[in-house]
Amino acid sequence: MRLKTRLIHGGIEGDPLTGAVSVPIYQVSTYKQEAIGKHKGYEYSRTGNPTRHALETYIAELEGGARGFAFASGMAALSSVLSLFNKGDHIIVGDDVYGGTYRVVARVFTRLGLEADFVDTGDLAAVERAIRPNTKAIIIESPTNPLLKVTDIAAIAQIARNKGVLLAVDNTFMTPYWQNPLDLGADIVYHSATKYLGGHSDVVAGLVVTKMNELGDELHFVQNAVGGILGPQDSWLLLRGMKTLGVRMEEHEANARAIADWLAERSDISRVLYPGLKSHPGHELNKKQARGFGAMISFDVGSASRAEEVLTKVKYFTLAESLGAVESLIGLPARMTHASIPPERRAELGITDGLIRISVGIEDVEDLIEDLAQALK
Repeated sequence: MRLKTRLIHGGIEGDPLTGAVSVPIYQVSTYKQEAIGKHKGYEYSRTGNPTRHALETYIAELEGGARGFAFASGMAALSSVLSLFNKGDHIIVGDDVYGGTYRVVARVFTRLGLEADFVDTGDLAAVERAIRPNTKAIIIESPTNPLLKVTDIAAIAQIARNKGVLLAVDNTFMTPYWQNPLDLGADIVYHSATKYLGGHSDVVAGLVVTKMNELGDELHFVQNAVGGILGPQDSWLLLRGMKTLGVRMEEHEANARAIADWLAERSDISRVLYPGLKSHPGHELNKKQARGFGAMISFDVGSASRAEEVLTKVKYFTLAESLGAVESLIGLPARMTHASIPPERRAELGITDGLIRISVGIEDVEDLIEDLAQALK
């Protein structure tokens, strides 16, 4: 089954009881048991719900994994993955990651005894040097947020295997339509499904897929014990949104390529960060490990004041947190998505006050270019 067909017919289809084409919303908290411990596969909706189960089966199939899990947000998903580890364990995290990832690792889980180092995962030697006897996992994004750096997932996976540690990859930017980290050797792949998978700015959710059943059993224990589950209504919204993932991602990327080319030709932009540009240092690597380049672009307009001016002048780009929706979104990482990262750390990474990040939507690309042109004028 090819990918676009799998997006429509993958996972659990419809309802065998009624013939409904769409998986029903099982808005239920508990289930009748015929006798103590004798039930029809469900006993309590924190542990399992048919609508959520359909979503979890679907994402596991799309990512090529053994088990899928749906959470109330991307951060709930990541926090549940981090909860697999114990006090005194050490993890390596990419140095350029979403601000919420940095915050939950550096300010929550380290308080609970987890040790962490933030490392440039594009530097394989640096990753190897950072591994300690108590290292249990490497957590990366590729491309990263917001600097769009590309990491060699297969190479990191080999390092992880050699050292006996897990590799978890945030695949939010690329989605399973463009990239499948488990096929490249990762053990865990996770998503902020709020973004491209939902695609319509109407649901907050997180998804995780494990490569092996044994690791899935451990994560299900955490999911059930902690309880950060996705409800049936939002599970259904994700099932619906993901059906059109293929056509949306192709349109997103076509628009992004045109805009990146246009930005790269402007003399008033100091740098354009997009893996689809041949000038991008990760361009060839991205081509090797993914089927596309995505639709996230960051570009530097030189100063905070000019960036703020651009953000106030755009008409079709919506100034908002988040990304991956059908409408184009624009933001200032230093003041929004990455504000939780200390200023000195942002400066060290290159997240300048003039760096704008755009999530290119599926509007007419000429309208989007004209909008940016008048805002930059």
